[in-house]
Amino acid sequence: MCAGLLAAVLGTGAVPAGADTRTGSAPGAGERGHEATQRALDVFTESGLPGVLARVDGSGDRSWTGRSGVADLRTERPRRDTDRFRIGSVTKTFTATLMLQLEARGALSLDDSVDHWLPGLVRGDGHDGRGMTLRQLLNHTSGVHNHTDDAEFQRRLGPGFPRYRYHAYTPRDLVAFAMRHRPVFPAGQGWKYSNTNYVLARMVIEKAGGTSYAAQLRERVTGPLGLRGTSAPGHSPDLPGPHGRGYSKDAAGRIFDSTRQDPSWAGAAGDLISTTPDLNRFYRALLSGRLLPPAQRAALLDGVRIDPQGRQTYGLGLQSRLLSCGVRTWEHSGGLHGSLTWTVSTADGGRQLTFNINGDWLEREEPVVAVLEAVFCPGGSPR
Repeated sequence: MCAGLLAAVLGTGAVPAGADTRTGSAPGAGERGHEATQRALDVFTESGLPGVLARVDGSGDRSWTGRSGVADLRTERPRRDTDRFRIGSVTKTFTATLMLQLEARGALSLDDSVDHWLPGLVRGDGHDGRGMTLRQLLNHTSGVHNHTDDAEFQRRLGPGFPRYRYHAYTPRDLVAFAMRHRPVFPAGQGWKYSNTNYVLARMVIEKAGGTSYAAQLRERVTGPLGLRGTSAPGHSPDLPGPHGRGYSKDAAGRIFDSTRQDPSWAGAAGDLISTTPDLNRFYRALLSGRLLPPAQRAALLDGVRIDPQGRQTYGLGLQSRLLSCGVRTWEHSGGLHGSLTWTVSTADGGRQLTFNINGDWLEREEPVVAVLEAVFCPGGSPR
């Protein structure tokens, strides 16, 4: 993720602050106004990011869409609710769901060892898949080194991005980068976020499910839920239409268009494409119990504490956050070149928020928290 703020002044193509594109039935008390949400979104573009798009879905048919800034710095067209974008690590929630569905069908157990499914792959320099479980992959307690932390990989994602943006990686390529390093800790004895965990999870899903990750995603998630804007791109560098542009900064702070890229460097840890309505619908179905039986849904939310106060936990492809008003949300964020995404839901699936920024530099988390609190605890109290 790039540092710094956009210096250029955005043009006049932005939708005015507070523009209301609410759809569905007449708003109830919880949907009467999103002025605070809109103000929180405007902070991103006021700080120099190109554009932001958000959607809130509540009970029944009520929804609200907010936006600020532009989808395209050249044409200055506004962002649209139908725009597709790269969702980054929000992909992990889809990946965890597929593995939990396979467990529910009896095709695997989360207590299986990684080596049982991928014999000999996680070995070397202290790594040993024989003592590591599938559950530990999904909740990041495996200790497997994160391939995107490798110094050479960092160079490729950073200053080397123009050269490597279309480079095609296989899952085994990514695991090989991780195996250059010692594990962060012995399996089960700590917590550390690692994209490699979900690269390995995809390989297990394909072996246990007997078909490709993309095929299983269509058959068991996107097809049944009607998520027509969600897709696994493979090695394609293109975004399906409609879409805006994604922007990054180079080492000198100059903005460049980073929309087209081969996302295989992220794999099933972060390569999916989606929309704000699709992501909200997916989280609503997942957390309300439509996609998983009770045992697997319980495992999904069985979180490992990831901060000393316990305000944040990480379950299986989902992170929880305790907001200042006492509401605990379940969410995932994701970032690839040109795109930052957050999808957030209440535990019962009653309310969802997805928002996306089409620039990948963001220095502070406070503006993100402000959006969450405006949606989930307006006026300082839960709704």
